[in-house]
Amino acid sequence: MAHIISTINVNGIRAATGKTGKGMLEWLASTEADVICLQETRATDEQTRTALAPALDAGWHLSLAEPGTKGRAGVAILSRKEPQSVRIGFGSTEFDGVGRYIEARFDEVTVASVYVHTGEADTPMQDEKYRFLAELGAHLKSRTSDFVITGDWNVAHTELDIKNWKGNVKKSGFLPSERAWIDDILAAGYIDVVRTLHPATPGPYSWWSYRGRAFDTDAGWRIDYHLARGDIATRAKQAVVERAPDYHLRWSDHAPVTVQYR
Repeated sequence: MAHIISTINVNGIRAATGKTGKGMLEWLASTEADVICLQETRATDEQTRTALAPALDAGWHLSLAEPGTKGRAGVAILSRKEPQSVRIGFGSTEFDGVGRYIEARFDEVTVASVYVHTGEADTPMQDEKYRFLAELGAHLKSRTSDFVITGDWNVAHTELDIKNWKGNVKKSGFLPSERAWIDDILAAGYIDVVRTLHPATPGPYSWWSYRGRAFDTDAGWRIDYHLARGDIATRAKQAVVERAPDYHLRWSDHAPVTVQYR
């Protein structure tokens, strides 16, 4: 199980599935992924199941953590096989009920979906982001078995991960302290799977602003990661960002990041 894992910030599950002919439901019908991690569902359990009804009727299993605030956050995991167990949150008094973390176990591997705060430099929003990262980091370091955590981290790790890095060095998402947090997680034994398979090359970017011509000029950010530890981390053999061929065929401002594991 979990030979192909994909992650995608859907930017609202109802909007993503409501785009007929070019939307998320069509992508789900064609993907070869075994497990799909979703972020920013922005919907209740009932709303999410209604939006995904055709996919669920086709056999997908849904595990989800509802948003703590209406219209914000929300994470989920779609899987072809029902998970053996599901956990919402990572033991945080502050964050377990806000819909930013869920994990599911499939045989020998656990897969997690995370949505890290956007943040804003020098504001309480950034302080909250740092508190979340601190608690999440402690949880990640406690894992010892095969584990893959994917999602929208809202942090570009290096200059290779953001097209306009010079213009963002003082902005949330590319702050030195945020980037150092990823350094710390990698030093703890995690592997940035996509970067390992695409070394020393810009991107591949996974998010483009809807503003201007960011998508057309590929002025993007790589903020959707697969971080893996254990034996599965060494089995990643292919990583692809499923970038839409045209701006008008996008069903989110992110693109699915899909990794095939041996």
